[in-house]
Amino acid sequence: MTTNGDADHDVCGMTVAIDVVGGKWKLHLMWVLGMGPQRFGEIRRLLEGVSEKVLAENLRQLEASGVLHREVFAEVPPRVEYSLTELGESLRVALLPLEMWGDKNRRELLGNMLASAS
Repeated sequence: MTTNGDADHDVCGMTVAIDVVGGKWKLHLMWVLGMGPQRFGEIRRLLEGVSEKVLAENLRQLEASGVLHREVFAEVPPRVEYSLTELGESLRVALLPLEMWGDKNRRELLGNMLASAS
């Protein structure tokens, strides 16, 4: 998203939110990090199907947005943990109704998707 000074107030809040969580993996990352701090390998195991490259890119983007904190521990070998910032936690809370909607309508939605694939 590109913003410039005075024009920032003209950007729709939905546009800003989608810029932060858009894409296949970012909402899943928010869910995983909502469980608490995670290391890269733990996140990758929890998100079956994500490549290392895509995961690293998404983590960098979420960190740049300010919703994710990356902490490097001075150990050998180095240990890195990812966690939600206060801003990220507020986003996770805002996403809970979407998760509840998906849970409530899962059967119907999956049935519709299967029917349209046939």
